[in-house]
Parts: sequence; structure tokens; C-alpha cells
Amino acid sequence: MSINTPVIELTKDLISRKSVTPEDAGCQDLISNRLGAIGFNNESMVFEDTTNLWSRKGTQDPVFCFAGHTDVVPAGNLELWNTPPYEPTIIDGMLYGRGAADMKGSLAAMIIATERFVVDYPDHKGSITYLITSDEEGPFINGTTRVIDTLEARNEKITYCIVGEPSSTNEVGDIIKNGRRGSISGELTIHGKQGHVAYPEHVKNPIHSAMPALAELSQCHWDEGNDFFPATSFQISNLNSGTGATNVVPGDITALFNLRYSTELTDQIIVNKVHAILDKYDFEYDINWTFNGKPFITEPGPWLDAVTNAIETTMGKPTLLSTAGGTSDGRFIAPTGAKVIELGPCNATIHQVNESVSCSDLNNLVDIYYQSLVNVLGK
Repeated sequence: MSINTPVIELTKDLISRKSVTPEDAGCQDLISNRLGAIGFNNESMVFEDTTNLWSRKGTQDPVFCFAGHTDVVPAGNLELWNTPPYEPTIIDGMLYGRGAADMKGSLAAMIIATERFVVDYPDHKGSITYLITSDEEGPFINGTTRVIDTLEARNEKITYCIVGEPSSTNEVGDIIKNGRRGSISGELTIHGKQGHVAYPEHVKNPIHSAMPALAELSQCHWDEGNDFFPATSFQISNLNSGTGATNVVPGDITALFNLRYSTELTDQIIVNKVHAILDKYDFEYDINWTFNGKPFITEPGPWLDAVTNAIETTMGKPTLLSTAGGTSDGRFIAPTGAKVIELGPCNATIHQVNESVSCSDLNNLVDIYYQSLVNVLGK
């Protein structure tokens, strides 16, 4: 196994740039220079504190897009790292460094695959594009969603998209994400009346009021899911109430909750159902809703066939389709009509100390991305 291949060297270059959200630290300049050298037109889109790159080669359909992010999460406790997080280090065939798997390795594989494809297919069909942001790990307000808004305003569409999120489990390509559940969060505050615990006739305990309602929400049957998604899940993540004193009934209680939902539901159905449950109870309440993303699915067809064929050609075995896990920037791209999948290296160490990626997996990922390009745009 070679550890000095172009994809490894480029990944190391990207890791060495401390691009903690929303900083890009020159990663997109590096990507732009590589793409510009093979005929891409680069457009930097800066929104507030976020740097984005839209790069395109070609003017025709279909439009094949590689999407990803240059930002990484903070390294955390440096004393727990075996090697410095921004000094890429190879040990026993594994490349260590913050962003190695999430997702600078994928970005490097995309670029090397594209460089090879453009040489082999100079008169390829359609267009190749890159949508890169420095705000995927953070608030995601000024990143991919703003670029998509810009593209939509000028009617510039993506046909097929590979998001380079680390989708794999044991080896690259064993699992790809062909959809994601929707995500909606609520901040529920139930109001009571504060007072002394010894005088219950003068108080209204919001904790007592909240318990039956929260229990009903947690036990509610939302849907059965479908062939692509599991049943919708409601989870309470935080409860906060009380003054800290043991002799005071608090005036309110706040619960933070989240639903990961399937294509069987819409966010409005969820909102209506939550309010219908809460309105049955004798308390006043407020909810602040956060709509994190709608569910999307790329159903089997020519696009999935092209990618799964590329995986089987490279790895000699089939892949599994999944919609599990959290959200990704695919949720901003799919609503435009693009067919989106997520395909990247193994995710076992993402966001952890000693994040790492297999050098062999990165070399194979180049071949998978390259063959995907060939299957869709090659002549």
C-alpha cells in the first residue's frame, strides 16, 4: 500500500491548515488553484464570516457536483492527541489529523479523481462542479444554504451530487447515504407559579404539570416509517427548572426536544400534532421551533446505479444504502431537485481526538469518485 500518493499528499496539505469553523485557512484557495489549472471557473462567495467556493467546468447538463466543507471541529484537549492535530502523521497506514476523515480526505479524493478524469475525458459530457463551504460544522447559516440560494436565483441547477461526508463503517464504500431524515427542534417552556413548597395552595408547580404532557409526547406514535426510513423518533435532550433552593417551587420548566422524521411527515404536521397534545393540558406554554432540515431521499435509478457500480468495480463487493445518522448539507441541495448521495471514508473517529483515515481507503475513494464521473459523464 502506497502512502505517498497524490491524494495522501493533498490531504496532508489540507489537514495542516487549521480551518476551525468558520475559518477556511486557505483551503479553498488551494482547491481553486488545483481546479483552475484544469479548466474550472472559480467563484468565491463570502457571506458574513463564511467563505464558500462554487467552481464549474462546462455549461451543459447533466451537472455533476462534488459538495463538501473545509471547516473542522475544534481539536479539543491537545494532551489527549498522540500526534499534533494539525501536523498530519501516518502511523501503520493510518493518516492522523483533525479533518482527516471529516472531510479533508474526501476533498482531496474528489480533486485527484477530477484531475484524472479531465485528462482521460477532455471532451466529457455535461459539467463538473464543486460546492465547498467553511460553515458545515457550525451554525450552517452562511454556507451551503446561501450558495444554493444564489444558484437558485440564477436558475443554475445541480443534477447529481456526491457529498463527501464520511458514510462508511468498516471500509470505504461499504455504506452510502441515499437520504437523510428531517430534523426539527423545539424549546418548550411551561409556565407555573413560583412559591414556597410548604404552601402548595399558593403555587402551581410547572414540573408536575409538564410530566404527563412530556410523557405523552415521548410515547406518541408518529408514523411507521417506510422502505427508506425508520419510524420518526422524538427525544428530549434537556430539562431545566428550579432556583437551586429546595424550598421553592419554580415558576417554569424548559424542555429541549428533537424529532428526526421520515418522508411520511412534514414539519407542519409535527408542529400541529405537538400543539394538539399540549393544548389538552391545563398550563400555559411557549414553544420556539428550529427547522434544521427536511428529509430527502434519492431512490434507486440511474444515478444510484452509477455510484454503486463504481463502488463494486473498485472494491469488488456491493454497497449498502442507508438513511441513518444525523443531517448534512445534502438537506440544502436536495430540495432543488438534485439527486444527492453521501459517500466518503469511515466515520469511526470523526470529531474525536486522534481522528484518522485509512490511506488505503483514500486511494480507493479516488478510484470510486473517478469511476462515478466516468459512469455519468464519460463518453
